[in-house]
Amino acid sequence: MTGIGVEAGARAARSRALAVLRVRGRALAVALLPAGAAVILLAGASTGRLVGPAWDAARWTVGVLAVLVLLAAAGVGLVVARARPAVSPTVPIAEKTAPDLYRMVRDLADRLDVPVPSAIALTPDCDSWLEDRTHAAHGPPPDPAPDRPAPGGPGAPARRRNPVAPVLVIGSPFLWWMRVGELRAVLAPVIAGTGPSAHPDIAAARRFVRGLDAAVAVASTPGRCPPVRGLCAALGWVARLLLRGCREHATLMERGVAAAAAERAKTVDYGLRIVAQEQVGLAYAGWDRLLTRVALPAWRMGRWPARLDAGVVAALTELSRRDRLAEGFASRLGERPACDLLEEPGAVDEAASLLAARLFHGGPAETGPDWAPVDWQAYPEEVVDRAWRAHAARLHRVLDALGVRPSPDPAAPDPGGATLARVLDHLTEPAGRAAAPATGTHALHGDEEDPDPTTERSAVLAAGLSAEVAREEGAVTGGAGAARRSAESDLWDEGGLPLFPLQPPRTARELLTDHVTAMVCCAAVDTAGAAPALDWLDGPSLLLGGERTADLTPRVLSLIEEGDPGPLRDWLAASGIRAEKPVRLV
Repeated sequence: MTGIGVEAGARAARSRALAVLRVRGRALAVALLPAGAAVILLAGASTGRLVGPAWDAARWTVGVLAVLVLLAAAGVGLVVARARPAVSPTVPIAEKTAPDLYRMVRDLADRLDVPVPSAIALTPDCDSWLEDRTHAAHGPPPDPAPDRPAPGGPGAPARRRNPVAPVLVIGSPFLWWMRVGELRAVLAPVIAGTGPSAHPDIAAARRFVRGLDAAVAVASTPGRCPPVRGLCAALGWVARLLLRGCREHATLMERGVAAAAAERAKTVDYGLRIVAQEQVGLAYAGWDRLLTRVALPAWRMGRWPARLDAGVVAALTELSRRDRLAEGFASRLGERPACDLLEEPGAVDEAASLLAARLFHGGPAETGPDWAPVDWQAYPEEVVDRAWRAHAARLHRVLDALGVRPSPDPAAPDPGGATLARVLDHLTEPAGRAAAPATGTHALHGDEEDPDPTTERSAVLAAGLSAEVAREEGAVTGGAGAARRSAESDLWDEGGLPLFPLQPPRTARELLTDHVTAMVCCAAVDTAGAAPALDWLDGPSLLLGGERTADLTPRVLSLIEEGDPGPLRDWLAASGIRAEKPVRLV
């Protein structure tokens, strides 16, 4: 039954590939139609049948039209053939740096009886796929592997790695979280896709679609002179028209390829694949949480964690410790991890972590004074504490700009210092004055569907913080734009970084909440012996008395939204935090 399913999927894919190629053939026929008419008119003149002034005018008109159409078709065809298709940013893995991984991939290809992928690369995401990089603009294909014995034994005919086979792209979090057997089961359906990729019709259809997509990108390039813009507009129109004509066929072709690959892969580790797919979902959840809660604060501080993939293991292990439903997750950790298939997993993790910072945050391609790697042990001091103090300093700069007095209490230890009391007193609603719960950054801009309830003072302070953050980010982006150009810039458009932003822009109220919380944490560290810490699931956290504080945000929101400092002041008093004492800023 498996063989029947494989053949059915492959047959459907080939049928749709032929449909895509028929679109290309029809486009060529349309381009040749005026030339054919011109040939007929010229032949009629030579035989003496189509003569006269009217036929002569028709010959000239159709002849000129044929030449123009042929030139336009040649130009479009040249652009489609020469335009460089997009390539996913990845970390290449040479065979000498991962011989065991390559050996496992070869063994899978042998068992599935499909061509071996030409190379292996890692992506900083939880996904795996095959990517064709045989276009001439991508450089020469990898050197084929030396002859190796076939599965039948030493006397069997040798097979060679196909130099034009697609590249196998593996999600780097899989290597660290999954065990070797799980990774093998997950990769089996992906590697099985190299079989249909080797079929001439499917390969030609894919090249045609990728060429059209690349031609659309060429036509959309900004900054061209007006005549060239007109030609590009015509090129883009033709390419989009052809893409619309073959879109459905290409989609169904890829579905047929995937179905055939999935059926073929059922012969390899099918039972283990069910368990492995559960780990795929778990790895994705841990990776997403690590990026948004842990890596993003570091990137915003100019630091990039150099061991993100190892952090996934720590985060998911912590999840298994906290959640009884996830207790079985950590029991697998005694088996051999897939990262052992790499010779230097630490170096690979560092390269993938830097690429993740580029894709998800838009950081520079190389380290520098304002963009340095950070180890997990140094994360609390290098990221958490620095972020808190930078936020506190910005908060007080905005208060200075608003003309808020440094301290309303002349008897304070340092009336001119940066104190938490200054923030509390400013955001506290005066006695007898009701708070404005419907006033907020969204409401001030006319958005009545999703208002941010804040007091008037909170709204003004939040707006000032938003403007200050925008100015700082604009200065950083403008100064680092030229530095971000590198040898990797040919893989993607540098102007589009980050390609996958993790979070939408923070609202003004969220910024104010972050800054007030940071000021409270600074006061706790400087006056109550608290310490910054890293929580693998929630990111930066405050350790007070050796325990993680989890009840601070509601009290800060009470101050911001209602102008009521009571809950926060009670918490400060119970924790021994002195709001009137100045804190250290950066």
